[in-house]
Amino acid sequence: MFEPIFKRFSQDIGIDLGTANTLVYVKGKGIVINEPSVVAVNNRTKQIVAIGTDAQKMVGRTPGYITATRPLVDGVISDFEVTEQMLRYFIDKVHTNTYSFLRRPRVVIGIPSGVTEVEKRAVQDAAINAGARQAFLVEEPMAAAIGARLPVQDAVGSLVVDIGGGTTEIAVLSLGGVVVARSLRVAGDKMNQAIVQYSRDTFNLLIGERTAEDVKLKIGSAATLDEPLQAPARGRDLVTGLPKEIILTDADVRSALHGPVRSIIESIKAVVEEMPPEIVADIMHRGIVLAGGGALLRNLDIIIAEETKIAVVVADDPLTCVARGTGVIVEDLEALADVLVPAEQETMRR
Repeated sequence: MFEPIFKRFSQDIGIDLGTANTLVYVKGKGIVINEPSVVAVNNRTKQIVAIGTDAQKMVGRTPGYITATRPLVDGVISDFEVTEQMLRYFIDKVHTNTYSFLRRPRVVIGIPSGVTEVEKRAVQDAAINAGARQAFLVEEPMAAAIGARLPVQDAVGSLVVDIGGGTTEIAVLSLGGVVVARSLRVAGDKMNQAIVQYSRDTFNLLIGERTAEDVKLKIGSAATLDEPLQAPARGRDLVTGLPKEIILTDADVRSALHGPVRSIIESIKAVVEEMPPEIVADIMHRGIVLAGGGALLRNLDIIIAEETKIAVVVADDPLTCVARGTGVIVEDLEALADVLVPAEQETMRR
């Protein structure tokens, strides 16, 4: 009875609920929110102090009674209540100009392909409790493929590698479903941690993960660059305990990232080995598509192509691929219903 009213006043949205960033696509408008998946909580009062960009500024700078954390770890919910608050914040932000009691959108959320049934239910429940009328789930590699405009519903194989903040999703897709998939908990965050560890072991310098990420973005690479790059890194000298600055080169960062990059490449090769022969032929013709923020690592496509003997293509604007994919689904839910993760009917209708 209320469905026509909800449709009029609420805006259906697609959410890329990432470990590092959350992107929100609004039907008919495109991506309207791109903020860090960070929440600051006052431990004394248990109140939310800040969410998103404002909370990100607090990381590493909070007093003892305030904790700025990510409620998602490796792509799955680690703190249900905080995730619910974060989702409510983003849903409310989308509906700032509508009546508060009519903010009941249908929501499509991207999730890692390796999550359990309990984790799927947790994401749906968090979305419903945050104000969604219906919550649909789509696996991130499927959403990334749709965002990259691959023909996922055709009888043609596509291989997508979505390197996010917490997980790397590798999936072979055909006829609207996943043929072979691997979810690897090695991605952007592990790369940052590897840089922190390398700086500590090699230079006796303790740097923060935000500094490590800045260095990765500025000079990070997976294979030798044509022109050498360098960037400063500031932190605490582990010998003297005093502040110290060093200059890192692209070779230093490449050495630090060797482990995570090798893990991703070996997983891609393992997926290729599991593919049916006909799909291998399709992939040889179409190539591997890289999506997610990790796809921006310099020369990663080159080294993957060398190792797998398959052409590699970086998707247009890989950072927003999953969000755009959820958006395509939101725009035409009925036509793309077969790509959604099957869910319990009572959750869908609640």
